[in-house]
Amino acid sequence: MNLLQLRNLLTTDRLPQSPLAGMPDHASVLMPLFEKSGHVHVLAILKADTEGYPWRNQVALPGGHVDEGDENSLVTAYRELKEELNIDREQVEVVGSLGFFQTIRATEIEAFVGVWNGDRSRLRFDPGEISMMLEIPLAGLIRTHVENVYAGNHPGVTRLIYPTGEKKQGENIVVWGVTAMIFHYFLEHLRHLYPKIFSAASRSPEMEKAVYGRTVS
Repeated sequence: MNLLQLRNLLTTDRLPQSPLAGMPDHASVLMPLFEKSGHVHVLAILKADTEGYPWRNQVALPGGHVDEGDENSLVTAYRELKEELNIDREQVEVVGSLGFFQTIRATEIEAFVGVWNGDRSRLRFDPGEISMMLEIPLAGLIRTHVENVYAGNHPGVTRLIYPTGEKKQGENIVVWGVTAMIFHYFLEHLRHLYPKIFSAASRSPEMEKAVYGRTVS
């Protein structure tokens, strides 16, 4: 499945939204999907290793708190994408919102999904806030979703862990917390839209063929 096929799938059926819980603090993030070497990836960030920083060493999606001057949370997502990674809104086609997700710090995050054109020439970030950019293969997220029996289930947030395939100082970088919840919700929607990707056994030739269009092992 390539990026165009995924975009068409996501625009055919409206993204289901998780419910608004009415938390006092609001933020928004954007999940940029892009194509690299013919495969769909998610662009994410690893927060900086800064003492006292509440998101220290956590994998996150580009985003931040809704400012008083922001017209809505989508405007916030676009603004933060520009501020954090220097990606202009013209480079991203937003497919829709996944709804609202709550953090342990009583922040309510609206998560948007968008198709990014993948232009890395202007990507920039502040090392004081972001340690590195992560290009996470969608196929790897799907494989983890199947292997860990997340598909069709609603495991607690402490159980949800998605490897990124990246390392820092020899340690595997994994997605957990609210970002893992967003990934789980998105993957469950994708599973309902395109079940054959998830039905094959993980790491099997059938799985690779469904994801990549060919066997790669």
